[in-house]
Amino acid sequence: MIQSTLLLIFIVILSVIIYIWWYQNFSRFFSLLNKVPGPPGYPIIGNIIQFLATPEELFKIDRELGRRFYPIYKEWTLTYGAVNLLHPDDIELVLSNSKYNDKSAIYDFLHCWLGTGLLTSSGTKWQTRRKVLTPAFHFNILQQFLPIFNEETVKLIKNIKNDQPIDVIPPVTQFTLLSIAETSMGVKLDASPKSCDDYKNAIHVFGYALTYRLGRPWLHNPFVFFNLTRLGHLTKKSIKILHDFSRNVIEQKKRTFEGEKRGKRLAMLDLLLLAKHQGADIDDEGIAEEVDTFMFEGHDTTSIAICYTLLLLANHPDIQDELYSELKSVLSDPTQTPSYSDLKQLNLMERCIKESLRIFPSVPFISRLLTEDLTTASGYVIPRGSMAHIHIYDLHNNPEIYPDPKKFDPDRFLPENCQKRHPFAYLPFSAGPRNCIGQKFAMLELKVVLSGILGNFVLEAVDKPKDVTMITDLVLRCKGPIRVKFVPRYKIN
Repeated sequence: MIQSTLLLIFIVILSVIIYIWWYQNFSRFFSLLNKVPGPPGYPIIGNIIQFLATPEELFKIDRELGRRFYPIYKEWTLTYGAVNLLHPDDIELVLSNSKYNDKSAIYDFLHCWLGTGLLTSSGTKWQTRRKVLTPAFHFNILQQFLPIFNEETVKLIKNIKNDQPIDVIPPVTQFTLLSIAETSMGVKLDASPKSCDDYKNAIHVFGYALTYRLGRPWLHNPFVFFNLTRLGHLTKKSIKILHDFSRNVIEQKKRTFEGEKRGKRLAMLDLLLLAKHQGADIDDEGIAEEVDTFMFEGHDTTSIAICYTLLLLANHPDIQDELYSELKSVLSDPTQTPSYSDLKQLNLMERCIKESLRIFPSVPFISRLLTEDLTTASGYVIPRGSMAHIHIYDLHNNPEIYPDPKKFDPDRFLPENCQKRHPFAYLPFSAGPRNCIGQKFAMLELKVVLSGILGNFVLEAVDKPKDVTMITDLVLRCKGPIRVKFVPRYKIN
């Protein structure tokens, strides 16, 4: 009996290997894909070996491959194939065409946490959710969030008053998490700092596990091997923490929803609950999906952007001085909280934020499924079923588009300079039909917090941008801290 079972297993494995070998050598998919340049792979396993690396090494590998094979290269393993797009002409072909709206299989790894919310859904479900959620980011709604951003900025300023350099990541992440909860969810989280810390730590665990699994196909199916591993157990624990946190937010909101829904401010969670109440095609699970998605995306990407902007400004005191002068010209007192009209006048600050997002894009990588063949600008035919990886980090740091790309130069975003640039050469919030729904929200939050910090402190550099070690993760994280010293302006003036 045992021998028969082993023989059957052997035959099944051999059959699978033979099929994969045949598919790689004779299918239309691979015959087209193989015409695209790329790193050499091994029979059957393809490029798996290069992905068996640490998050730090993976980030470096992607940058090296981008330089070596610019503007396009392929990667493959088993029956999967992907093209990596680095030139704005090719990126435009994908992002501007609604035929390629579906996210690639990489996003399937997020389903255990985010379900099929706005980030990961496709087709009719995505269109319906986008329509429901779009009013939550109307500028009239955003203006009503301004007092919350200002209030949380005041708390942040108190937290960073220190005679010694501090790692800005923890306090800034706390700021963005509290801000997204009170603005988009309509829930205050101040009373539960431990749960906030557990939530943030769980995101880091989940991100590491996802990156680790991507390069190891034997861990892709959670029910075969992954759930039996220590990392699998840690991932399940992190998902429970993430879900418990978001469900608690929903329950808090439900208790006050009926009394608030006629008020002037309809936060994102209000709109979801109201849509369900009015019979829209969304249930409790759907609401939870969107809360999970926006709690993560609404705080993590923004906190990363703030931290890198502080790092860059601390290393450029001349630009800091210009920003402070701009604040003084717009506000009668640079320490006062700005109004919505004040923020619209901070043109240099907006250019600084944009330049920071160019050098350090919070989302450095996105990926789409090609549901039809794609002919690239250079003439390659990419077969249907391929994944199209778009490396925003490499695009933003391309010296052909941005000379001396590591230089922090806000003037790159003067109107006359932007006009000369390819419309798909700058994608901090993606582009096309699936662009980031919360980009105006993020820009408003960034302006408010930077106004508050720069109005009260002079930033002194501790870490330099070149010393920050990047890693591959859900967002553009760094391996260690980002240290800045905050010198109160009253000690200088």
